[in-house]
Amino acid sequence: MRICVGSDHAGFELKEAVKAHLLTLGHEVEDVGTPDPGVSVDYPDFGRLVARKVVAGDGELGIVVCGTGIGISIAANKVRGARAALCTDPYMARMARAHNNANILAMGGRVVGVGLALDIVEAFLSTSFEGGRHGLRVDKLESQA
Repeated sequence: MRICVGSDHAGFELKEAVKAHLLTLGHEVEDVGTPDPGVSVDYPDFGRLVARKVVAGDGELGIVVCGTGIGISIAANKVRGARAALCTDPYMARMARAHNNANILAMGGRVVGVGLALDIVEAFLSTSFEGGRHGLRVDKLESQA
C-alpha cells in the first residue's frame, strides 16, 4: 500500500518512527516533510499536502503528525474528500476506518508515545470500511463539504 506521511517540526520524531515501521511492513511511503525538526514550520502546509495527495490518489492513505494532532487534522479536513481522524488509541483508529472511512490518520507527537503510535497505525491500516449504514453517514459528510 502507498501511504503519504507528513508532519511539522513537533511531529517529526514520531513521523520518522511511523515511516520506518511502515517500510518494515512492506508499504511504500511518500514523506512530504518536514525534513528538518530543527526548523519551525506550519502544520497546515503539511496537513493539506498529505490530504491533497490522498484525495488525488497519489497515496491510498495518509498519516499526519503535529504536536497534538489537532491542528494538522483540521488542516487536512479542509481538503474536499479528506477524512482525517485524530486517534489516541487503537480502538479510535479501528472505528475511524470501520465507521467513518477515514483516509488519513492524525496523531500528536507530544501526546502518544512511539509504541502506542505504532499500535494505532497498525489498527488503522488493518481495518476496512464496513459500509452499510455507515456509508450513508459518510455520504452525508461528503455532501456537506
